[in-house]
Amino acid sequence: MNAEKLINSLLDFQCQQPLHTISIKNIEMDHREITTESLFICIKGYTVDGHQFAQAAVDNGASVVVADHELQLSVPVVVVPDTKRALALLANVFFDHPSTHLKVIGVTGTNGKTSVTHMIDEIHRYVSKKTALIGTLQMMIRDQIYPVKNTTPDALFLQKNLNKMVEEDVEVATMEVSSHALDLGRVHGIDFDIAVFTNLSQDHLDYHETMEQYLFAKSLLFSQLGNSLNQRKKKYAIINQDDAHASFLKKVTSQPILTYGITNKANFQATDLELKASGISFNMQTPEGIINISSKLMGMFSVYNILAAAAACFASGIKLTDIQSVLNNTAGVKGRFQPVDHQNEFAVIIDYAHTPDSLENVLVTIRRFCEGKVYVVIGCGGDRDRRKRPLMAGVACQYADHAIFTSDNPRSESPQVIIDDMVEGIEFTNYQVLLDRKAAIKYAIQQAKSGDVVLIAGKGHETYQIVGDQVLDFDDEKVALQFL
Repeated sequence: MNAEKLINSLLDFQCQQPLHTISIKNIEMDHREITTESLFICIKGYTVDGHQFAQAAVDNGASVVVADHELQLSVPVVVVPDTKRALALLANVFFDHPSTHLKVIGVTGTNGKTSVTHMIDEIHRYVSKKTALIGTLQMMIRDQIYPVKNTTPDALFLQKNLNKMVEEDVEVATMEVSSHALDLGRVHGIDFDIAVFTNLSQDHLDYHETMEQYLFAKSLLFSQLGNSLNQRKKKYAIINQDDAHASFLKKVTSQPILTYGITNKANFQATDLELKASGISFNMQTPEGIINISSKLMGMFSVYNILAAAAACFASGIKLTDIQSVLNNTAGVKGRFQPVDHQNEFAVIIDYAHTPDSLENVLVTIRRFCEGKVYVVIGCGGDRDRRKRPLMAGVACQYADHAIFTSDNPRSESPQVIIDDMVEGIEFTNYQVLLDRKAAIKYAIQQAKSGDVVLIAGKGHETYQIVGDQVLDFDDEKVALQFL
């Protein structure tokens, strides 16, 4: 692509050298990935500033560098106010606006994003749509699986892979959209067709500082659906009517809204609800009649996830009978209320619950079917919201018979300091501390007797533990099986 044509799409930039004779074959933000005729964008990260590697990028073949200040280089330097915003725009233009050639469904919220996106993808595949999925666990294009670093990757990764999806004839792409990604502009330029809101509870306040800022970040997905009411490419907002923030989110979008819920009147509403150890069943009232849902998934949170997925797929044009067929047979997602298969007469469940709200939901669900005692193994992540640590501990002690506080992903923090934050001011005494997560899991399993339930919470699907700058192998399921 011609460099001048590409850079002119920015509008707000300065460049002292001519660009019209330069051809750009690739865009990169990692100097190590630069090849001949590449454009290098300097991005300031949390620990590394890409401007420091501009010369290395040129040495590797970069023809143009985009930066937020002047650099003395042998190639043209394009100076912009914000390189992250420029990255999103340039990548979108370079890859020819790939999201406009797909139906893109974005799911945001504190809890439930992974489960809802997987259900939406499963339903579309059931009706023979060619699909792609981006989220916490992985990226999947058709049947090919790729690793991802963040719940919602950076703008360059997204645009590059949305383009790959177009090339592979994908029709529907479903993605988790984190508050970080929305606030940092990683999804700028993505033409979402359906936006889904699951819920909002305390999390990520280390980044957003206040719940108001956290809510604002989530709301960007709905405001960015745009004002156009183009009937050729309809857009919809899917909102949890039972969440306290529903009315605010309705105000920030101009697009048609479908609601779902249990308590409040909604377009997709669960009635005659039964929660059992064997699963859930309810009647789903919809704009086109009532369908019965009978699923092996457990818990009230699963009801909300099913309603959200059903509403999104209905908005996508899928028949209720097809939606019903998938939801009645879905197996769920690894690490989301996942039973560990073993021969003992007690249950072991692994769940990603890492917020006070999600942990409470899981423990309340377990309480409804547990015939004995409930043990919970739980920690809190390092370098993350410290304010939720005592809340997590309080929920664990309130709803479980015995809590074992342990390490999660301590990262750069001391595991003992994290535990100290958790237990500070706690009034409960039904807990103990075992810093070693493996020892904590072993202890909980050894204590369990017939009818008891052991919940191993916080890490879910993760197969690693981050300690300092090391990423160590650690899979809660595999560790539990060692002692079962």
